[in-house]
Amino acid sequence: MSVVKSALSDGDRKVVGDALQGALVDLIDLSLVAKQVHWNVVGPRFRSVHLQLDEVVDTARQHSDTVAERASALGVNPDGRSRTLAKTTAIDSVPDGWIKDVDAVRVLVDALRVVVDRMRERIEATDEPDPISQDILIALTADLEKHAWMFQAESA
Repeated sequence: MSVVKSALSDGDRKVVGDALQGALVDLIDLSLVAKQVHWNVVGPRFRSVHLQLDEVVDTARQHSDTVAERASALGVNPDGRSRTLAKTTAIDSVPDGWIKDVDAVRVLVDALRVVVDRMRERIEATDEPDPISQDILIALTADLEKHAWMFQAESA
């Protein structure tokens, strides 16, 4: 049941809803991964990596709200519950304990690569059915790719 009526056909709404739901899961999990690493990073580059991680968290949280609200506007229930994330995330888990700064950078490079690859698939999937949602996905992917570039430069 949907109380919000969409201009999209049921088929297009399903495609776009799946893309937005997947993006929501990835963004929420990325924010949690970055925050976990943020709390546990140690090493000579602690401060710069620590601050950079908060930038990723801020970006992911901002875009997750935009994605969830777009889904709602289309009559699709966004699901950001922890059990949904646990079942559907593609991001590897963060190691236990303290994380050396070089390892922290690697964890974020890997997580961002997974999320960006999946976002690019969603950009393609939403091209025909909903250019508005596609535009949201393009903008957030650009921001994530910028973070990926910066973390890759950290490990060069």
